[in-house]
Formats: sequence, C-alpha cells, structure tokens
Amino acid sequence: MNKEQQKDFSHRIVFLKSILVLSAALMLLRLFIISVGQHSYYIAQAESQHGYYQKLIPTRGEIFISDKYSQKPYPIATNSKKDLVYIVPQNILKTAETAETLARITNLDSTELLVKISDQSRKYIVIKKGLTVEESKAIAEAKLAGVFLDQENTRYYPEGQFLSQVLGFLGYKDKSDERTGLYGLEKYMQKELAGIPGEISADVSVNGAAIPGTQKQFTPAVDGTSLYLTIDRAIQFKAETVIRESVQKHGADSGTIIVADPKTGAILAMANFPSFDPNAYNKATTPAVYINDATTENYEPGSTMKTITMATGIDLGVVNPSTTYNDTGVVEVDGYKIKNSDGKASGVVPMTQVINQSLNTGAIFVQKQIGNERFYQSLKNFGFGTATNVELPEAIGNLSNLKTNITVNFYTAAFGQGITVTPLQMLQSYIPLANKGKLMQPYIIDSKVLPDGTVIKTEPKMLREVVSEKTATLISGMLVDNVENGHGKQAGVKGYYIGGKTGTAQVASGGVYVQNDNIGSFVGYGPTEDPRFVMIVDVKHPRDVKFAESTAAPAFGRMAEFILGYYDIPPTRK
Repeated sequence: MNKEQQKDFSHRIVFLKSILVLSAALMLLRLFIISVGQHSYYIAQAESQHGYYQKLIPTRGEIFISDKYSQKPYPIATNSKKDLVYIVPQNILKTAETAETLARITNLDSTELLVKISDQSRKYIVIKKGLTVEESKAIAEAKLAGVFLDQENTRYYPEGQFLSQVLGFLGYKDKSDERTGLYGLEKYMQKELAGIPGEISADVSVNGAAIPGTQKQFTPAVDGTSLYLTIDRAIQFKAETVIRESVQKHGADSGTIIVADPKTGAILAMANFPSFDPNAYNKATTPAVYINDATTENYEPGSTMKTITMATGIDLGVVNPSTTYNDTGVVEVDGYKIKNSDGKASGVVPMTQVINQSLNTGAIFVQKQIGNERFYQSLKNFGFGTATNVELPEAIGNLSNLKTNITVNFYTAAFGQGITVTPLQMLQSYIPLANKGKLMQPYIIDSKVLPDGTVIKTEPKMLREVVSEKTATLISGMLVDNVENGHGKQAGVKGYYIGGKTGTAQVASGGVYVQNDNIGSFVGYGPTEDPRFVMIVDVKHPRDVKFAESTAAPAFGRMAEFILGYYDIPPTRK
C-alpha cells in the first residue's frame, strides 16, 4: 500500500469513527429522552401491554330480624351471587370488534360501549351486572382480550314487600357503575353496610402469566357490617296487615303504624301502606311509595297534641285533672274564632272532659295558664322540632309558628294545628307518659356485627326527664278514662287498662285547610300500670268517615289486643 492509499484509508477510519461516535451520541440522547422526558408515556405503554388489574368487591352486610320464638334470626336483606362483566381498556386489542361483540351478547348499545372501551384513563370499567347464564357463557366463549367475568353479591330481600320502606333498596345513582343504598337503612347505613373495596394489580406477559421478578400489589377487600334490628317479625307482620286493611276499608290514601317499647325506645314495628317490593323497586307505580312516612312525613297532628299540652299544665302545677273552666264553645283571638270540633259549648267542665270530649277550647285554656314561652320550651323538651336520631332518614317537623309571639299560633298549637311533627316524634312524646316521665331515644338497630365478628350492642338511652312520675301517672289515668268513656272507646281491649288519645287533624294546602280531608290518629300505650308498648296509628285522608275514633282507634285496638296476647300478659281487670 503506497502513501496515498494509506492516507485515504486513514481518512476512512476517522470518518467511520466519527459516524460511530455520532450514532452513539444520538442513541444516548434518545435513551435520555425516553427515560426522562417520555418516561410516563412509555410506562403507560408497557402497562397497557403487560398490566393486570382487578377490583375486589366486598360482601355487603346483611340485615336480620327476629321474634319472640326465633331460634335464630331471619335475614330480610341478604346477598346472592351473580356474574358481572368488566373490562381493562389498556388490554383490549380490537376496540370496535370488542364493542360490537359485547353489545350483541348483552343487548347494550355498541356506541356507548365503544366510548367506555376507548377510555384509556381507567383501569376497570364494569360493563354489565346480573348476567344471565347464557350471557356469561357467550362472553367466556368469545375470549375477548381485556374482557373479564367476575362475581358479585347481588342484594336480595327474601320477604318481598315486608318492611320495605324501613329497608330501602340498592340502586344506581348519577349514572354510576356501582349500586348504592337508596332510601331506608340501605341509604342511612350505606358506608357501614357496603364495606371497603380492595384491588389486585400486577405485570403480566402477553399470555396473561405473571412476569417473574415483578411485584404484585394486593389490597384486600373489607366486608360490610351486618345489622340486627329491634323489629319483632310477628308484631311487624300484624302491623302491616292491620294498616293495609284499615287503609283499604276507609278508602284512605295511606297509613302508618309504629310500635315501640317505652322502657327502652326500641322500635318493635314500623309499617306503612301502600308498600313496594325492593327486589323489583322499578315496578312501583310511583317513587313516593319508597318514602318511609313513619319518619319523614311532616303533618299537623291534631288532638293527640292535647295530651302533651295537658301533661305540661299538670307538671307545671297550673291545672290538675279536676280543674274546671267555662266552655262557651268558641274562643276569639287576633280576629279569629276558634271552635270545638262539634261546634258545641259544654259549660263548666273539668280537665278530664277536655281529653274525653277533645275540646279545643279546653286545650287553649290550659295553654293560657302555661304561657307562651313555657309552652314552647315544653314542646321542645318532649322532642318536637328536633331529630329523634333514629338510624333512618327523618324529618324534624316545624315549630316556626311559635318563634313569634302571635297568640293565635300558640292557641292552635295547643290542640295540634299550625305546627308539624312526624309520626315517630308523636310516638316519642308519649314515651315519658308511659315511662314514669323519662324520655327514651327511639332506635331500630339492636346490634351491629363487624366483619371480624365483633358485636356492638345498642344500649337504651334516656334523654331526659320530661315530666314527673306523678304527672305521668295522672295523665295515664286521664287517657284510660278517654278510652273507656271518651272518643277512644274502640281502642280498648277487654280485661286491660289501655290509655290513649284520638286526633283528627285538618290538612292544609296552599295556606288553607282543605274541606272534608283529614288525618286520623291514635296514640297510646298499655297496660297503663306497667306499659309494654307505646303505639301510634295514622290513617291519612279516609273517604268514608270524618273522625279518628272510627279509623285509627279501631286499628289501634286490634294491634293492642294482638300484642297483649303475643306477650302472654294476663288481664288485670274483670
């Protein structure tokens, strides 16, 4: 090789070295850009090819009740296994074809499915729950990449319409893929019943096998808490039967019965009619039937409030059962004329007759002796205008008419008009009269059982002493006299001392009271010497009779007779 050839060869070597150095520099720059500048992009790409993700669905807590003869509790909200299909969008290879196939199998819209399948921002999307056997088989046979079958616990209510407004149901809210509690206990206790979802994520190979050396991320699901209710199955069944028959008999719009233990506040029955089947809630004729009137209906209670007015007057010492006043049949105040329901004047009468004949003017007389401020505070003390804190969605009533010093508002409130309460509040106000003056907080959950088996028992809670034991005894005697000699005769049970009061409330609409429309109520307890139950019956808008003595009182009597027999309480009188 001559000198010219050697020189040319050297130049070529230098050129090749320069090319190699430049190539290496470009490769290093590219690696830097990938590892730093586009790191998240390529990680996402890798996960889309090799990522595995599964959401772990917890088992929802069950709900149980029992009765006097139960060997074990009855499940009234439980779970059954159903297949669901879900997708991991990053693992889907053919989006359009997958959407068409799933749409054909599940009868869902293919366009909507394509939108979901194309959403790379989500790792887990439920496509359909509650699959049929045929749908599950077809999906499995299709072997679609990124499409998976799983099982979930579907809510099931073994007794259908039984206790439905108390339970509520599971449904979809705001287009969510996850069912949540709607209405009743299912809503109020949603967080505890639902539990906490878990998840599994891992790197997998193209064929789905775990990649050696990679770490699997696992967060276990935490199952929901189960509830055991204070509801007695037998008393609840009877209450639902009685209120249904009463509503149908009188052509009423609806009705409610609540039964509680006055010594503890435990709710033994809470029945509404009409009802619905939570297994098929979408077949209800109106969503209004989902609402639990027992705790959420605001209504003017009418003359059942006279008992509270009278108890307040007796406890303050401004009247006693034998105190008299002159009933002229009408009271004029602030330009209004307030009359008795029968429009009559009774002359000089004692307080016992105010309860027996349900005299509006007598309730006004007692309220005047009490005074506005003390009367308002007494209503608050009995629990009106505030939540009972029962473990259910509830309203709180309205005492706003009494926040101004307008005399007529206090007069009408004395006999239960112009203010609103809920049926549960009205029931609660009679608890201290049946419980030596002590107000108990109503509750419907007897105990909770956590996923680890820990039992949390609800302890009865005495809120305060509302009236003295002596006042409670005197009022009980007046209420017994009402059942035996007044408007409450049909609420009585032979052989027992039963006390209670009727209420026939006018119904307001648009600021005026509707003619020939009312809510008939009866609130009471028994046996009065040692009460085992306190109960309210409401019959709303009956079409055939005007007064509660013909609607709510007979229903109360039927229930009282059943409860006394059910508890094997022997008669205490001939």
